[in-house]
Amino acid sequence: MQKLQSQGVHHITLVGAGRQTSIGFWEGVLGMPFIFEQPNLDKASESHLYFDPGDGRLITVFTDESRTPVKRRTPTDTGCVHHIAFAVSRVTFLQAVARLDERAIKHSGVKDRGFMDSIYFEDPLGLLIELASYRFEPPAGFTHADVLMQAHKIRVARGDYNIAEVHLADAIQALVERSRTTLSEDRAPKNPY
Repeated sequence: MQKLQSQGVHHITLVGAGRQTSIGFWEGVLGMPFIFEQPNLDKASESHLYFDPGDGRLITVFTDESRTPVKRRTPTDTGCVHHIAFAVSRVTFLQAVARLDERAIKHSGVKDRGFMDSIYFEDPLGLLIELASYRFEPPAGFTHADVLMQAHKIRVARGDYNIAEVHLADAIQALVERSRTTLSEDRAPKNPY
């Protein structure tokens, strides 16, 4: 047997209500450009809207003008989607509370996740949305996942409960030391003062 190796999320498709509800939320609140629309090729009564979440991938929504928004939390039973998280820059994250408040969108406030900060709120159809902002930038040539895996190893070795900023800083240092050469014979920390 061989694996079916994934190379990233291609798209996520949601069941929406009327067309304008989706456009108003995905583009009007989250700033995702509405890039095209076509019929749902499996169900003629539905339209299929496509939005760019910021990385060139896709969030798509099946819409039907006969459906209206249901203002309740989507199911969180086993096998259901709990939430979708979207990356935002630090400067955008710092504006999120005020921008949600100006729309009277109920939210969680800022949540400390150790390696990132998060804010949670529901879309107009009850799907939980997370805005997430990493507290670090990976070194050149590495991904956020590379840093998190190294930070996890450091955290576990130290017996710490969760990934914290110190683990991230030490992970970044370890990745740089492994991937970058130096002319120095000793790379240990120094106090030159």
